[in-house]
Amino acid sequence: MSPVALAYYASHLLSLLGNGIAAVALPLIVLQTTGSPLGMSVLAAATAIPSVAVGLFSGVIIDRINRRTASMVSDVISAAAIAALPLADLLFGLDLVWFVLLGILGAFGDVPGMTAREVLAPRVARHAGLDLERVVGMRQGLTSLALVLGPAAAGAMLAVVNPMSVLWITAATSALAAVVTGLLPRRLGAVEADLPARRPVLRELADGFLTVARSRFLAGTIGMVLGLAVALAGLQSVVIPIYFGRLDRPDLLGLVLTSLAVGMLLGAALYSAFGPRASARVWMAAGILATTAGLALMVSLQSPAVIFAGAAVLGAGNAVVGAVTGVLQLQRTPDALLGRVLGVKTALLMVAAPAGIAVAGVVADAGSPSLAALGLSGTWVLVLLAVLATGALRDLEPEVAEEDGTRA
Repeated sequence: MSPVALAYYASHLLSLLGNGIAAVALPLIVLQTTGSPLGMSVLAAATAIPSVAVGLFSGVIIDRINRRTASMVSDVISAAAIAALPLADLLFGLDLVWFVLLGILGAFGDVPGMTAREVLAPRVARHAGLDLERVVGMRQGLTSLALVLGPAAAGAMLAVVNPMSVLWITAATSALAAVVTGLLPRRLGAVEADLPARRPVLRELADGFLTVARSRFLAGTIGMVLGLAVALAGLQSVVIPIYFGRLDRPDLLGLVLTSLAVGMLLGAALYSAFGPRASARVWMAAGILATTAGLALMVSLQSPAVIFAGAAVLGAGNAVVGAVTGVLQLQRTPDALLGRVLGVKTALLMVAAPAGIAVAGVVADAGSPSLAALGLSGTWVLVLLAVLATGALRDLEPEVAEEDGTRA
């Protein structure tokens, strides 16, 4: 394997692994420190809005500076935000205020880092002489692997070492991701030399939204990703936990995430290995069918086994859809606008999951988990039908983006 591709993959896995450990460890440490479940909710709410704002505005920066540098700085910020927690505990004593402040700081690292690494993918593929499908598929697979390893590592470490040691290890993981990214050639992240003159930040940010709005393909595929995120978040965080709670088997909840991750890993591996051998249309159709079938199995709530099977099928389909749309979005977006367009997608995803959880919670409380499940699956179906009606998926052949970014 090319050393450049290997470094890119390793930095992606390490960064997501750090985020995955923190996602599990931090809420538990907050609970232990504050003694109140409300503290976890306050932390989640306080960091959600900054994450959306950072996701939007970081795209402007990523389109202006070296993308390799942006990725490294993002991981350094993430590492510093986590490492500051045990330091604050040592010097002042931790309370909820410290968690909120440093959680907001961490948002300035996590979200831009994801966007910067995605923008780097076409450069890595060209430099390593690989198909973009293979690079994106591998990245999807590593994302799935981190989804399994992160929570497992957090649970194992919390069982054998003290919480502050877990935070040091998490910070070291993010810092190592920055070091590995530094192994990439600097020219790999260079922006175009003939960039237009700088304009007000809001004007440049608006360019990202306009590029998405003017392209049926970009608007449609981003809409699909958001629709599925709403449905999946509501299922995972509200409907399925209530279902297993009524069965008095909350221990099975973790297996849903495992099944989903295994399915995603399989789907990403298949696309990475065989992506160029079939058309994007074939892969997209297969991915949508698998996603819809898996979602139908999950929302049926027939039995734990059916839910696990549905999660695996949905994961595989989701990975394929994500990989195909990811490749084509990278190919059809002008390089000078890539950070802003992907920043818009990332920021909207930060809103989609909480929205799905909130809606599912309200419906489940007022009606029933089954009604909430039907509503979530209906959201995906309606979004999919709307995307198909616009013709956004009519032409899925690779295209070279035009300079104004309006190619559909």
